[in-house]
Amino acid sequence: MQNALSDRDLLVSLAPEVEANLDRHIAAAAEWQPHDYVPWDDGRNFEFLGGTDWEPGQSELSEVAKTALTIGVLIADNLPAYHRELGKYLNRGPWWRWVGRWTAEENRHEILIRNYLMVTRAVDPIALERMRMAHMTTGFRRPGMHLLDVLAACALEETAAAVRHRNTARSADNVIVATIADRLAADDELQAVFFANLVTAALDLTPDQTVRAIADRIADFHVPTVELADGRNSDDVLAEAGIYDRANEPTLVFGPLLEEWKIFTRTDFTEEGEKARAELAHLRPTA
Repeated sequence: MQNALSDRDLLVSLAPEVEANLDRHIAAAAEWQPHDYVPWDDGRNFEFLGGTDWEPGQSELSEVAKTALTIGVLIADNLPAYHRELGKYLNRGPWWRWVGRWTAEENRHEILIRNYLMVTRAVDPIALERMRMAHMTTGFRRPGMHLLDVLAACALEETAAAVRHRNTARSADNVIVATIADRLAADDELQAVFFANLVTAALDLTPDQTVRAIADRIADFHVPTVELADGRNSDDVLAEAGIYDRANEPTLVFGPLLEEWKIFTRTDFTEEGEKARAELAHLRPTA
């Protein structure tokens, strides 16, 4: 195996790539405002302020759209935990500036979805708040990882999130919901490009070490899950709705990234790198 680089060495060696990709990301990202997507004229007070509390008949969304947006906002609500976990590793110079940018973008997703759900009375606000409290109390914690594992995992996660949002948009019977979902997907796709580009740079810097991280992270990949108020798991619900099915991850998440990283055509792996590549052989595209 080629000489492995420490996380500290990688933070320094990849810093110019982070700086360049942060500049590229900011230049490519469309400026948009969460408030523009919310039909504020639909809003009214709840009983606490003299209005009317929520009733199921007030929601005009399909069950699929309500479920997808509920899961989306609960995942986004857990941002403090994701920020903490990412910040433990990407904690200096341009890395830390990227963490700040990424966090701000993800927080904007939560703001938009929650405002839309409350103003349109699309879901039971009390049930949603109880789920938020439970989900955030449980939190999120990564197992101990090296830097390359974190980068590979984030590339996979952002790609998967974009797939979920794009499918939500396609299945939506509401124009605003479709527009919101497409907007969130565009952000996720740009974030996925950022992390994928850093993995590409790491492959050129330390091929064996990076492909090992890719194989490990694909082997144990799992999107964030949410326990819904009725006891159902978000994995099952999203799969049934055709929004995100883990059975499709090889085609929609893993395959495109492996192709982008040229995993099956690179010629710079040594024996250890070849072992990791062999573990990914089942994902190799067929002619």
